[in-house]
Amino acid sequence: MATTIRKPRSRKCELCGRQEAWDDERGSWQIVADDGERAVGNPHCIHEWDITGSFTPIERTDA
Repeated sequence: MATTIRKPRSRKCELCGRQEAWDDERGSWQIVADDGERAVGNPHCIHEWDITGSFTPIERTDA
């Protein structure tokens, strides 16, 4: 059984709703556009990313 550590590709602040996605070309998080508007949330928020919710960083596969 092989184990892989995965990185999140998107995240959303649980407090203000800011949405970001990882951009491989830029090597950084970029704000997501939602219905044509950037989901910036509150610029003064100390963002609370859902790091223990539905995303699981450990992936086990049969190899």
